[in-house]
Amino acid sequence: MIQSYKQKPQLQEIYDTIIIGSGMSGLATAAILAKEGQKVLVLERHYTAGGFTHIFKRKGFEWDVGIHYIGNVQSEKSILRKIFNYVSDSRLEWADMGPIYDRIIIGDKPYDFVKGVSNFKESMIASFPDEEHAINTYVDTVFKAAKTSRNFYLTKAIPPFLNTLIGWYLKRPFHKFSDQTTYEVLRSITDNEALIKVLTGQYGDYGLPPKQSSFSMHASVASHYFEGGSFPIGGSSQVVNTIDPVIAASGGTILISAEVKEVIVENNKAIGVQMKDGHVFNAKNIVSSAGIVTTYTTLLPEATVIKHKLNKQLQKVKPSVAHVSLYLGLEGTPEALQIPKTNQWIYPAEGDHDTCVENYLNDLSQPFPVVYISFPCAKDPDWSNRYPGKSSIDIITLIPYETFEKWSDTSWKKRGDEYEAIKENITNRLLIELYKKLPQVEGKIVHQELSTPLTTKHFVNYQTGEIYGLDHSPSRFRQPFLKPRTPIKNFYLTGQDIATAGVAGALFSGVLTSIAITGKNILSKV
Repeated sequence: MIQSYKQKPQLQEIYDTIIIGSGMSGLATAAILAKEGQKVLVLERHYTAGGFTHIFKRKGFEWDVGIHYIGNVQSEKSILRKIFNYVSDSRLEWADMGPIYDRIIIGDKPYDFVKGVSNFKESMIASFPDEEHAINTYVDTVFKAAKTSRNFYLTKAIPPFLNTLIGWYLKRPFHKFSDQTTYEVLRSITDNEALIKVLTGQYGDYGLPPKQSSFSMHASVASHYFEGGSFPIGGSSQVVNTIDPVIAASGGTILISAEVKEVIVENNKAIGVQMKDGHVFNAKNIVSSAGIVTTYTTLLPEATVIKHKLNKQLQKVKPSVAHVSLYLGLEGTPEALQIPKTNQWIYPAEGDHDTCVENYLNDLSQPFPVVYISFPCAKDPDWSNRYPGKSSIDIITLIPYETFEKWSDTSWKKRGDEYEAIKENITNRLLIELYKKLPQVEGKIVHQELSTPLTTKHFVNYQTGEIYGLDHSPSRFRQPFLKPRTPIKNFYLTGQDIATAGVAGALFSGVLTSIAITGKNILSKV
């Protein structure tokens, strides 16, 4: 049954733009187009809107599935904050996580990522006093690489003829960094492997270890958090709650439990969508925020895919990593349980990140290559108003999709004993890591639940339960088809696949897609 995200909507047969998927990119595109006066219909197959920004509730708790912290939003001057303000009419508010946003723990040794560039450098130099020059060079290089990204992304939105003329020139500085792996760039700055391991300790934010990831991806994440991390006040459900009225103001609607069967293409022009229940909606523009793989393999007519050789494009990219996430509900307030705001990134003492990942993928009984622990209850100042006397913790690690693939045809919550046994084993191993760092929470957990890549596939519709869309290798940034315009007239893409990983990347992709659709300089309005 199709239903509205809020009230009983007045549905039209024809819209200005239909957007498939209500994740961050779909919501941002919809809000920007609504501000241009368009009537937009957002279609979400899940029973809750928001994609990776949605929350779920169980047993008197709630958990955020995708937003763990956002950088670059504390200052009203930051472009990211301005975009968030624009799409939410400044209703989305942020809480600062405090002086230390990430703690990188190698074996038992902690290294703090401290808010503010000079503080970050000081903290690193205190741990690696002989590497002062390398640390300063590293920070400068991160900023240089990050600065080149703006023109690179804008080439994705400018008209094709302009791109042919000047695109290569605008992209060239970016490719100088994106063509190198994170490890290659860091190794050119220092040969201190321990320092490299610490500086790349946020690789879980984009999913690829240093010898495989593009340095441009690393630089965009590192620079994103230099001024600290923030969390949405009221939890990540506030993202959709604050953007929905902006879409509604122009007569637009977010529909949930609304699964699209196929995009309707006539004479190489997208004109509407057919729903799973047979209903048809028409629009001048159709936008897919469902990820390029899902879009090309399940949403577009097969004849269109073959005609434009879109399946050949998909052979040039790979999905990003899959993950498990352990959601914990605890009795006791964040203060009583002494729960920190700082994220913890826990790594094995021995081996570089790539070796640890490889050993683990070859044998899952090896140590987890990364364990990420996040404390939303402590980050959100409104948490205790909503959940007095309670706390929540999320723990995430990488897992190959293949571990659970044989259950891919079973139903959510009904996957059998062997599946549950694997989940229990992973849960117990993750709890051991938690209790090492926060022994005081042992015995306080009243609800625990582990999501697998199949859960991600079920709720976000990514084919192999991947968390960041396509992987962020150097070759990914050389693919010219990862942009809003497609060879099909009036059919556009948005999402992390056309920009970069995470909520900020998805938000910015909404800006790029809106520029491509309207031909207007949306950034100047923001």
